[in-house]
Amino acid sequence: MSRVLIVEDERHIADGLKFNLEAEGINATVIGNGAKAVDLLLEDRSFDAVILDVMLPGSDGFAVATELRASGQHVPILMLTARGRAEDVLRGFEAGADDYLAKPFELAILLARLRGLMRRGGWQRQPPHPGAAPDAPDIPEVFEFAGRRLDFGAMELEAKGRTHRLTRMECELLRYLVKSGGNAVSRKAILEDVWGVHEDADTRPIDNFIVRLRRYIEDHPASPRFLLTVRGVGYKFTGFGDN
Repeated sequence: MSRVLIVEDERHIADGLKFNLEAEGINATVIGNGAKAVDLLLEDRSFDAVILDVMLPGSDGFAVATELRASGQHVPILMLTARGRAEDVLRGFEAGADDYLAKPFELAILLARLRGLMRRGGWQRQPPHPGAAPDAPDIPEVFEFAGRRLDFGAMELEAKGRTHRLTRMECELLRYLVKSGGNAVSRKAILEDVWGVHEDADTRPIDNFIVRLRRYIEDHPASPRFLLTVRGVGYKFTGFGDN
């Protein structure tokens, strides 16, 4: 039986989620405090997913996600936010959330998102963005370049003798850049096609993702070879032909 941790301090919401998850055959545990949730998740790594509210006593949802990822806990996180503001969505993804849902939400949508996260090892490849070259190469689930190995299905990157577990959004961003076939992609396109944010928003979280991915991939992150900045546009991946 799948196990889900609900981190929510509004009791009526938490109880409703627990009741409906258990009706679907999912074992649900409720915690109303962010710091206690971190302690439990670092001690018990058998949970299949976490439903994490942003507004929590102790540590908010952003702090919880950040601490879990920094501690090597990569359980899928579905973040709940009282507002669907782009800034909250981007901040959640930057903290390590895998998906988000704005309150109030429809139960059927939450269950679909949650099941998708619990099956994340087999999540479907996204199509290339509208600006990609028509002949952009199709990429396998395991993509190798310059001694690096990207396993999109397992959401892992092997580079420089280490294996890095990727968050869903890190993996999606890398796939998107590789799929673009060496073409530059704009930050706005990344916001819309990877993050699903269709409005003006601060693009600095994208830059932060790139900085983090460069630390994983590049021999010299300050002088990148594979994840390049295209001034005035965005980014491009240049690892083709480096197998």
